[in-house]
Amino acid sequence: MKTQKDKALPCRPYMLHSPIEEKLFEPHTIYIKRDDLLSPEFSGNKARKFYYYLQNDFPHIKKIVSYGSNQSNAMYSLSVLAKIKGWKFDYYVNHLPSYLGENPHGNFKHALDNGMTIHVGEDVSTAMIKKSILFIEEGGREENAEYGLKILADEIAIWKKEQGIEALNIFLPSGTGTTALYLQKNSSDCVYTTPCVGDVEYLKKQFLMLEENEKNHPFILVPSKKRHFGKLYRESYNIWLKLQDKMGIEFDLLYDPVGWLILLENPEIFQKPTLYIHQGGLIGNESMLARYQRKYD
Repeated sequence: MKTQKDKALPCRPYMLHSPIEEKLFEPHTIYIKRDDLLSPEFSGNKARKFYYYLQNDFPHIKKIVSYGSNQSNAMYSLSVLAKIKGWKFDYYVNHLPSYLGENPHGNFKHALDNGMTIHVGEDVSTAMIKKSILFIEEGGREENAEYGLKILADEIAIWKKEQGIEALNIFLPSGTGTTALYLQKNSSDCVYTTPCVGDVEYLKKQFLMLEENEKNHPFILVPSKKRHFGKLYRESYNIWLKLQDKMGIEFDLLYDPVGWLILLENPEIFQKPTLYIHQGGLIGNESMLARYQRKYD
């Protein structure tokens, strides 16, 4: 499945620097790192993860190949990267609902608009990888992600010094945990995270794939109860609405509600100034909101 739109994105400098806003929420003062505001096309933690490829030249690369879910934030960001660089983009999914195929929306639609070719139920294996292909693991779990995430750590360190803050607690929810891992590795502050995709053991395994030294691993907050990834929970929708009402900030509907629920279950973190990393992913809210409205009307 291809889209007919193949117009390249405008050539422009993409710089990694986002503001930090001070907010009050139940009843904690918290700082929000607004990585959702990095750029209209290339934002959030995926912009950090893929910044290495944006900033460097790869004359031998003609195509990106990756895989994952059919509404993945990484899928959309890779489609933007491919369009900026003038590369083709092939993406593999295990399943594509007939409704989504007939009525593209959310990240899936925008990735198609950027020229993505979708492969359903086909095997993506390293055997097919050639020198002209850039293969990206699901969710952007790879060593080159450290390049952009070190910049994030440096930005936070500079801001902390300007604010006269000696020690900071940093929190963000995790999928593969790549962002939290490389942020902790390059930061003198304590980084807290919680699993959204799998359980605690899954997240630990993800960390070990990229970094054997456990001293560089973030501190994992254990969820008080099991929440299945992608399943709709009324408490998740309610806190998403409350965050938007109290802060005036729209958060992602997939990861952020889980992150905020678990962060508020651990108020001891707020004993130090606390920074929440807003990782973008707002295009995905198009499909998530539609699902919530169908379920809870």
